[in-house]
Amino acid sequence: MALLEVIALDARDAVAAQEGGADRVELVADMAADGLSPSPGTVAAVLAAVDIPVRVMIRLTDGFAARNLDELARRTVDLKDAGAREFVLGFLSPDGRVDLEATRRIVEAIGGAPWTFHRAIDHCTDRAALRAAIADLPGLDTILTAGAAGGVEDGIDTLITETGGPQRILAGGGLRLDHLSRLRAAGIDAFHIGSAARPHGWGAPVSGRAVRSWRNAVDEQTH
Repeated sequence: MALLEVIALDARDAVAAQEGGADRVELVADMAADGLSPSPGTVAAVLAAVDIPVRVMIRLTDGFAARNLDELARRTVDLKDAGAREFVLGFLSPDGRVDLEATRRIVEAIGGAPWTFHRAIDHCTDRAALRAAIADLPGLDTILTAGAAGGVEDGIDTLITETGGPQRILAGGGLRLDHLSRLRAAGIDAFHIGSAARPHGWGAPVSGRAVRSWRNAVDEQTH
């Protein structure tokens, strides 16, 4: 079955996503900064509200630099203590390569838990080199990517060439319903939506109806 992941900011969003048929939520805060770590309290509330898996963002500042690695590691421990068991992360060095020191430090802190390397890959200087560098890190099972910094519309050709490899490709970043058929035909079976689940914008909650329309469309492409 194809996977549908929905961005949630709080328990209300997560409940709507689950009711709409999402398989998983990505829990973040502050989408004005493109998604930062939620508070431990929000993590606990979301985990108490839904039964589907919740992947929690580990990111303290806008951009893809790890910056204060000690603070990042402390926040990771706080999120784990709040119940987080799956994570989303990814860090780049100033030259646009993967920051392996930071990534390994946080991977060690999450203790082998499953995690997604997020759209930092769409902003790196060498996608193939990044994938090779992170391929054997423990717990890594997913790469969230649009194929390009500008989104799926710009990166769909790249996405289609990257379906091989040990990690599942999770297509997201400006993803539209009309992209699905081409992505599914290429073997991509995991999809990530944010604004598409919020027809009234980020100031409004996730719409269970919008999520259901995506669930139906994804399932139709699967058969």
